[in-house]
Amino acid sequence: MAASYVAAGELLLSVNKRTSILYPKTSCLIRGINTTSFRRHSESQPRAKSDPQLLVGVVGLEIHAQISSNTKLFSGSQVRFSAPPNSLVSFFDGSLPGTLPVLNRRCVEAAVMTGLALNCTINRKSLFDRKHYFYADLPAGYQITQQRRPIAVDGILTYSLHGGRKRSQVIRKTATIKQIQLEQDSGKSLHDDVHGQTLIDLNRAGVGLMELVMEPEMSCGEEAAAAVRELQLILQALGTCQGNMSEGQMRVDANVSVHEPGEPLGVRTEVKNINSIRFLAKAIDFEIRRQIDVLQRGGRVQNETRAYDSKSGETIPMRDKEGLQDYRFMPEPNLPPLMVYEDNASLPSGIDASQMVVVQKIREGLPELPSVKRDRLVQTYGILPEHSFTLVNEDGLVEYFEAVLKATKKEPRKVIGWVTNELLGHLKQRDMSVSQSPVSAPALAELLELQETGHISSSVAKRVLQEMWRSPGTTALQIIQEQELGLVSDAPQLHSICQEVVDSHPEEVQAIRNGNKKVLNKLMGLVQRETKGRADPVLVRAILQEKTS
Repeated sequence: MAASYVAAGELLLSVNKRTSILYPKTSCLIRGINTTSFRRHSESQPRAKSDPQLLVGVVGLEIHAQISSNTKLFSGSQVRFSAPPNSLVSFFDGSLPGTLPVLNRRCVEAAVMTGLALNCTINRKSLFDRKHYFYADLPAGYQITQQRRPIAVDGILTYSLHGGRKRSQVIRKTATIKQIQLEQDSGKSLHDDVHGQTLIDLNRAGVGLMELVMEPEMSCGEEAAAAVRELQLILQALGTCQGNMSEGQMRVDANVSVHEPGEPLGVRTEVKNINSIRFLAKAIDFEIRRQIDVLQRGGRVQNETRAYDSKSGETIPMRDKEGLQDYRFMPEPNLPPLMVYEDNASLPSGIDASQMVVVQKIREGLPELPSVKRDRLVQTYGILPEHSFTLVNEDGLVEYFEAVLKATKKEPRKVIGWVTNELLGHLKQRDMSVSQSPVSAPALAELLELQETGHISSSVAKRVLQEMWRSPGTTALQIIQEQELGLVSDAPQLHSICQEVVDSHPEEVQAIRNGNKKVLNKLMGLVQRETKGRADPVLVRAILQEKTS
C-alpha cells in the first residue's frame, strides 16, 4: 500500500510543493482546496431597525455524529481514536483504483435505531450519492452520502430548559429533525504555518457518520445547547455514538440568522465545527448579537462560513458563501439501494433474516431513553424534576443513586442531596467521573444509614465523607470510631453544656422568651460548636426549649 501512495505522491509533486500528506513510513505531496457543504436560510435581508429588540435570532443545527462501530462505513479498517497517523487506512479509504465499497450493517442499524428514538419515519428504501469536491483529506474527490433519499426523515427531538425566576421551572421544547443521513467522514488536515505545509491523516477517512439536520426553529444559544445535550444523551443511551465532542465524535454546525418576527428569515451565517456544548451556546449568542449590530448600523449580513474563537469569545470569518458551488451530486454507481424491512414477514422469500436490517427487531431493543428515565425517577422516588436532570446528565449517576437507595432506609428526597450536592461536588472539584469515585454507593449508603439511625449528626456525616475521600477504602464506621465522632446523647452532659450557653447569652434567652423562636437556632449552633457537631440535635433542642421557656 505504501508503494502505491509513493507513486501517487510523485505524480502530484509538481502540482504544489507547499502541502504535504503523511503516509506510513513515507512523505508525499498533494494539493488541497478548502471547501465545504452548506445549506441556506432564506436569502431575504431584514430591514435595519433602530431598536435591536425588534430583531430575533433563528438557529438551525447540522450535527455530525460518529457511529460507534469497530470498522468504517465502507471498509474493514478499524476505527480507533489517536492511533498513529495513517495506520488505519485500507486501499478503499485511500481511493486506490479498482476498490469497491462494502456497506457496514452495524452503521445502518445504528442509523435506524437513532431514527426510531427520534420519532423519525424510516425510509424502507434509501439511496447513496456522490458529493464531489476536491480537498486533500478526501482522496477520492467525492464523499459518499445520502442526498436524494436519506435513511430517516421527519423526526422530533424533545428537550428541556430551566426557566422561571430561580431557574427551577422545567420548560419543554421540541426541535424538528429534517433528516438523518449516512455518510463518510473525511480525513484530518493539520496545518503547519511555520513550515508552510499541511499534514494529512487519513485514519478518519471513511468513518461512518450520521448527519442529523435540524430545522431553523431555535432562538438562542441556550436552546441549541440544551437540544444538543439531549441528543448526546440519547445517542449515548442507544450506544450509537459515544458523543465525546473533544475527540470529534460529535461536531456541530450552527446556522444563524436574525429577522423581524413575522418576516422571512434573514441571510444566515454558518458557524462550523463547534466541539463543545458550552462553546456552542456562546458562539450562537455572539453571532446573533453581531448580526443585529451589523443591521442596526445599516450594514448587510454576509452569507459566509465562520469559526468560533473560544479565546476571544467571537466568531471569525473563514470564507464567503455567495458563490454557491455545484457539488455535482450523482447516484453512487457501486452501491445498490439500501433496503430495510419492517419485520420478518416482510422479508423476501429465501432471505436470511440475520443478514437483513429489520426495523421491528431494532425497535424492540430500544433502551430506556433519557426523557423516560427522568420521568420514572420523579414518579418513583418523588424527587424534583431538576434533580432528575442532574442525575441523568452525569454518566452513571442514576445507577449510583439507585444503588445507594437499595442499601439504606433513608428517604430518596434526603439521599438526592447527598448524591447531587456532596458526591457530585467532590467529583467536580477533582474533575472525576462517577465511575472514578473513591466512595462507592454501598459506602455512602453505610454513612447515610449511620446518620439516619442517630449515630452521627449531619455535620459530622459531611466530615466523615471528606475523610472517606482522603482515605479510599476506609469505612464510615472506622472513621467515626477512630476519631470519636459518634453522637453525644448523654443527657446530663448535654444539660450541663446547654446551661452554660444559656447563662452566657442572656439577651438571646430574653428574645426567645419574648416570642422570637428563631434565636433558638443560634443557641443550638453554639452547643454544637462546643461538642464539635456531635450533640444530638433533637435532644439539644428539647433541653434548650425547657431552659428558655
